[in-house]
Amino acid sequence: MKGVDVEALTTLLEEIAGFVWGPFLLIPLLLLTGLWLTIKLRGIQFRTLGSALRLALWERKDADAEGGDISQFQALTTALAATVGVGNIVGVATAISMGGPGALFWMWVTGLVGMASKYSEAFLAVRFRTVDAKGDASGGPQYYLKKALPGGWGVALSIIFAVFAVLASFGIGNMTQANSVAANAQNAFGIDPQISAIVMAVFTGLVILGGIRAIGTVTAALVPFMIVFYILGALYILIVNIVDVPGALVLIFGQAFTGPGMAGGAFGSFMLAVQYGVARGIFSNESGMGSAAIAAAAAQTTHPVRQGLVSMTQTFIDTIVVVSFTGLVLVTTGVWDDGESPALLTSMAFSHGLPGNWGGYIVAIGVILFAFSTILGWSYYGDRCVERLFGARATLAYRILFTIVVYIGATVPLGVVWAFADIMNGLMALPNLVGLLLLSGLIARETSHYLKNDPKLRANRAQVDAFMADQVR
Repeated sequence: MKGVDVEALTTLLEEIAGFVWGPFLLIPLLLLTGLWLTIKLRGIQFRTLGSALRLALWERKDADAEGGDISQFQALTTALAATVGVGNIVGVATAISMGGPGALFWMWVTGLVGMASKYSEAFLAVRFRTVDAKGDASGGPQYYLKKALPGGWGVALSIIFAVFAVLASFGIGNMTQANSVAANAQNAFGIDPQISAIVMAVFTGLVILGGIRAIGTVTAALVPFMIVFYILGALYILIVNIVDVPGALVLIFGQAFTGPGMAGGAFGSFMLAVQYGVARGIFSNESGMGSAAIAAAAAQTTHPVRQGLVSMTQTFIDTIVVVSFTGLVLVTTGVWDDGESPALLTSMAFSHGLPGNWGGYIVAIGVILFAFSTILGWSYYGDRCVERLFGARATLAYRILFTIVVYIGATVPLGVVWAFADIMNGLMALPNLVGLLLLSGLIARETSHYLKNDPKLRANRAQVDAFMADQVR
């Protein structure tokens, strides 16, 4: 960047990103919004989780659903593709190395309250979705903020969200992920980054040019495989080190409130555990950010509540399952405080716990699959926001440009891109959180009516239509 002090620019962007994701803006806003929605929805994530998991993972679709372009399961895996990413590997290591094992507890807390936020935004996405000029479903904050909030405020918030989401799709959803794939492929298998770039660009183009139906088909096959593959490696380590697991849990819960005894006193250590745990937890599961709602809007479902509950399980799988396995491996193997770079800690933990080179291979393959799937999920988020801003005819140009940027991201040093991506990713959450708070009454009212009539989520289309007709509007 000729004439630009890249180091100074990077420092400035990192300071802005630190404020956006710090303890005075997004962290309390995201956490308190999740708590408020948990209260308004009477702990929906706890009382309906079993039925939601059954609908999401076993039944996978509503047989007589209407609207949408893909099944509920495909919408779930598309959102999982975007969220189960590098944050589940490097992000967890960062939280624990900086905030101590107690940070994992606060990641769990963030995930649990975030499930209410994820439910709410997915509910609104289906409730206020529309159909674009090509006949494809389109929804998310870029539409429900406009349609559900009166006056010009809703329109302004929807545009702000869409702009930041498009920018984020090229950063956190594209270049940074492509760079991670290329770097891990080179380090683990000696593959030239140019080769990785070409392969990724070709496969990305082939998938995303087919739209959400192609993305949903690929993620439905890829996401379950990559999660199970990664968890099996972690499970082996935990079984081998089973005698250390109780001690690890004691350490996690104990240091959640006392911190790891770092300089700065007990309160400072406690705040580090909270800050890093909450920030990395939110970064990992994206609850309240509005992005996953875009995928939910494409689902074929008999009612917004049903898809909201399916989408809610995404946060459970991401944080309570995948993040937990990473965190427990880091703590039980004892590498979390080795002083190594967080980018290397998870690989070290797996290498320590698995025979031969298997640990390094599993983490490298996990990063590659997680990052590539994130590229696919975020391509759809950006696509739908481009459609909101410029119309359906602009989406083809976006998909082509997105594919080209995948190649660029894999082949050049990113420098300021990481900090810029963090900022865009955080700022897109702000208008969505405002909308969730203002619309919390509507969400709670319509959710209560539906669950009163179908608490186990077993009603068919005719039954849903019948009791919805009786609802007092």
